[in-house]
Amino acid sequence: MTNILGIIPARYGSTRFPGKPLIDIGGKSMLQRVYEQSLKSESLKQIIVATDDERIVEHVKSFGGDVCLTSPAHQSGTDRCNEVLQKEKGHFDVVINIQGDEPFIDPAQIDLLASCFNEPSTEIATLIKKLEREEDIRNPNIVKAIFTFDENAIYFSRSPIPYRRNPQVEINYFKHIGIYGYRVDVLKEITELNVGNLESAESLEQLRWIENGYRIKVKQTTLETLSIDTPDDLKLVEKYLKN
Repeated sequence: MTNILGIIPARYGSTRFPGKPLIDIGGKSMLQRVYEQSLKSESLKQIIVATDDERIVEHVKSFGGDVCLTSPAHQSGTDRCNEVLQKEKGHFDVVINIQGDEPFIDPAQIDLLASCFNEPSTEIATLIKKLEREEDIRNPNIVKAIFTFDENAIYFSRSPIPYRRNPQVEINYFKHIGIYGYRVDVLKEITELNVGNLESAESLEQLRWIENGYRIKVKQTTLETLSIDTPDDLKLVEKYLKN
């Protein structure tokens, strides 16, 4: 049996939306909603919030969640997950990095990602979803992915990939959903890698892993995600709650 640790990185000092994890969404904080949705997953043995701020620590404790105070120097959620893993005394085989800004994440997505590690060869895993709208395909804030027939990522980009030189060829485009799973030994290794040119060019940390030869398994989901990146995104949340 694979023991999986779910970690929810939660920074207080977001550049675009300070204090974002603690915003109220229908009577609960966004972070509490993510935590409670994660608890519904059948795959996770334990869930821990990883934060750099005492306000978030106290908030998580107030609703009975597990929390770990981590260094403020981390550049990514991956680095924060690794610190929690090193501090955690339990035995785990896999860590799943759950986005702290998706208050309505479906636990089925977590379980789908966890299923990737039924294959012993899986090092890192993530999710993708088919894009339907041309405006999303061309939106640089929506990361696109291409992958092999055996579902390993080839590349991630903010540009539409592949480039459709022949308009008569039917191409499906897929967006990357930023939830990751890592085998614990791989997680430690990738946090020690230097930033490469691909990551610097696109500002996508997963390109560092690809550039260094790590394989990223992708699984396609049909479930939509609702991510809160800016205060304006709260309007989408209000619409979601009404439905």
